[in-house]
Amino acid sequence: MIRWHAITIIMILLITGCTHIGPKTVPRDRFDYNTAIADSWKEQTLLNIVKLRYADMPLFVEVASIVSGYTLEGSVSLGGTVSSNTAIQGDFLSLGTTGKYTDRPTITYAPITGAKFNESFMTPIPPKAVLFMLQSGWPADLIYPVVVDSINGLRSRQAAGADQRLGDPEYYYLVGLLRKIQKSGAIGMRIIKETEQKETTVLFFHRKNISTDIAEARMEMIQLLGLDPEKQEVKVTYGLIPQSDNEIAMLTRSIMQIMVNLATQIDVPFEHVADGLTLDSFPPPVGDEEKLKQLIRVKSGPDKPENAFTAVKYEDNWFWIEKSDLRSKRTFSFLMVLFSLTETGGKEGLPLVTIPAG
Repeated sequence: MIRWHAITIIMILLITGCTHIGPKTVPRDRFDYNTAIADSWKEQTLLNIVKLRYADMPLFVEVASIVSGYTLEGSVSLGGTVSSNTAIQGDFLSLGTTGKYTDRPTITYAPITGAKFNESFMTPIPPKAVLFMLQSGWPADLIYPVVVDSINGLRSRQAAGADQRLGDPEYYYLVGLLRKIQKSGAIGMRIIKETEQKETTVLFFHRKNISTDIAEARMEMIQLLGLDPEKQEVKVTYGLIPQSDNEIAMLTRSIMQIMVNLATQIDVPFEHVADGLTLDSFPPPVGDEEKLKQLIRVKSGPDKPENAFTAVKYEDNWFWIEKSDLRSKRTFSFLMVLFSLTETGGKEGLPLVTIPAG
C-alpha cells in the first residue's frame, strides 16, 4: 500500500511540473508594462515642461528595452524503509519538497543626448509632417497653433522668449477657415519627387462638388495667404515669407520651442514668482481668443491631486493636468505624438543604464 501511495505522489508532482508559467504571464505583463511606461512617459514630459518654466535643464530618458525573466524551480525528495513483520521500528516513509519562484525583469534606459537630442528636439518639424497630420485627421485648430509659428508672414501667439507677441488676428481667422475646409474634405496634399534627392510638398484644393460656403472659405483663405486664385495646387516650403503667389511658407517650431511655449501657460505659485524662481505668466487669452490661444492649462498646488490626468512634483509643489480638461489632454497627447513623429531611430552610441529591477 505504501508503495502505491508513493507512486501516486510522484505522478502528481510530475504532472504539476509540466505546467508552463510563461504563457500565463503575457496578458498581465503586456498591459502592466504598457500602463507603467505610458504613465512614466506622461510624467516625464510634464516634468520637463515644468522645468523649462523654471529655467531648468530638461532631460529625456527612453525605455530602450525590457527583458522580464521568470524562474520556477522545484525539487522533491522521497525516502522510506519497509521493514519485516518482526522489526520493531516498522515501516517508515519520508517526503520532502522545496520550491522557488523568481521574477527578475531587467530594464534598459537610454538618455537622449547629443546629436539625437538636437535632431529630435531642436530641429523644426518639417512642413510636410504638418500636412500629413492634417490629412490624417488631426484638427487644424490644434496643429497650427501648436506647431506653426507663421504662415506667409501671418504670425501666431508667442508667449515665451524675446519674441513675445499676442499673435495676428488674421492667423487665427485663417486657421478657422482651414479647419472648416478640412472638415469638408476639400483639401489634400501629396509629395512630388522631382529628383532622387529633392521632394516637393504640394497642397491642393478640390473645386468640384463643394458647397458655396466652402468655396467662399477657400477664396478667403487664398486672399489671406496672397495666393493666385487660379492655381489649384500650391507648393509648401519652410520659411517666413513666400517667394511667389504659388507658395505657402510655413515657419514651424521645434519640439523644444513647443514645450517652452506650453510652459508659459503653467499656473505657477505666486511665491515662486516673488522669490525669483520663475517669471510671471504672459497675460492669458480671454474671450473668443481663448479657444485657439489657450493651448494647455497646467494647475499647481501644495497637495497632490486625487484625480489628475498626470501629475508631478517640483520645487515642493505639485503640477498637474485635470482629467476633466479635454482640451489640455488633447494638446498634451498631441505633443507626445510629435515626439514619435520626430523620432530619428538608431540608438547606436548612446550611453545605456541597465538596472536590475527585481
